[in-house]
Amino acid sequence: MASLKKNDIIKAEIEGMTSEGSGVAHHEGMAVFVPCSARGDVAELHIIKVTGNYAVGKIKTLLQPGEGRCEPDCPSFPQCGGCTFRHITYAEECRVKLQRVNDAIKRIGGIDRAADEFIASDFPDRYRNKAQLPFGSQSGQAVFGFYAERSHRIIPFGDCLLQPEIFGAIAQATANFLDDTPNDIYDENTGKGRFRHLYIRRGFATGEIMVCAVVNANGLVSEDEFIRRIRAVSPEIKSIVINVNREKTNVILGGKCRTAWGSDVIRDELCGVTFEISPLSFYQVNRAQAERLYRKAAEYAGLDGSQVLFDLYCGTGTIGLTMASKVKMLYGIEKVSDAVKNAVRNAEINGIANARFFCDDVSEGAERLLNEGISPDVIVIDPPRKGCSAAAIAVVDRLAPEKLVYISCDPATLARDAARLRECGWRLERYAAVDMFPRTANVETVALFTR
Repeated sequence: MASLKKNDIIKAEIEGMTSEGSGVAHHEGMAVFVPCSARGDVAELHIIKVTGNYAVGKIKTLLQPGEGRCEPDCPSFPQCGGCTFRHITYAEECRVKLQRVNDAIKRIGGIDRAADEFIASDFPDRYRNKAQLPFGSQSGQAVFGFYAERSHRIIPFGDCLLQPEIFGAIAQATANFLDDTPNDIYDENTGKGRFRHLYIRRGFATGEIMVCAVVNANGLVSEDEFIRRIRAVSPEIKSIVINVNREKTNVILGGKCRTAWGSDVIRDELCGVTFEISPLSFYQVNRAQAERLYRKAAEYAGLDGSQVLFDLYCGTGTIGLTMASKVKMLYGIEKVSDAVKNAVRNAEINGIANARFFCDDVSEGAERLLNEGISPDVIVIDPPRKGCSAAAIAVVDRLAPEKLVYISCDPATLARDAARLRECGWRLERYAAVDMFPRTANVETVALFTR
């Protein structure tokens, strides 16, 4: 094993990438992880951390750039923690993500099968329909931005390339308002100060925008002036909301919302279905890629109007409701009560009568339906990042659908669950990777399992 020490300078070539987006080199048998590096880079590395099993380095001198390296197009990269891959081309990013998914399925799942396809984004920039911007004070002025990686130090920016340009204009109008009024900015260390975060949502199909001020109080000082300034930014702004969060916590949103002006919700469309979006509703941040993901899931499900569909971990019902016109009956199960209320409401506004939603744990809700004599032909499951519990795997197996369509935001937990399903007699037929979050390390996968 290598005898690397902190502050050593070594020469190495980047051979691959980790799931978090760091490059991987080796020195005398020890793995060295290098942020902001590209496959094929040859560089002098400054070792900044050494453990018994690995080291971490940063590029001191780039001797030869890798084939996929490019010049970053954002002045805040890499200090801002929002993007991982501004230093490589989008084509190289897609290659890295596809390899990550395939490697997980083979290494963790023990299944020697490659993805059918990688569904890249046509718009790797300006795709986010949601922004959660912390505010701080620097040199006596209000600033906004993103936190530096692994910290709560704000890296200010004027325009984030992941977001619509209008988000930056709304944030700047908010900063100007804070500078001109006695609204002090929240201090995480003391728990004092009024203004915490600015939360913005946009319906890309409708153009409607919601602006939500998160405050450590019941409202803002000079709230009417805040409303006037925000409305002046764009006629697309349809809702201005005050969210109250008095807790000394890193959680951004509190549980209480008050509409200060306009509508309580905004609307958007996915796969021809209209959805209402409130401040607390879950909604995919990339509408265009969400449509591609859901259409691929529907393709894998092979729906023809005769099936009973179970949508497990259904959230606000987006996946199941986009398939409701293609099934005999839809049943959604979700343990978050507010999400279930949103799902019921979304079915109502679209006139979808063949859908029922239950607030319950996935395992217990499925048991309830079985006890009613209801069993699925197809299951769509979209679990949280940690994947399915053993109980959820067991209940899916007991439900015995003809097809299981599994949507995952973490290739590692999908691969783990694929191995568990294989032990129960399920076979991974097909899977596709979907780039839901370009320029970040995250990647979605949709997989079809049959017995």
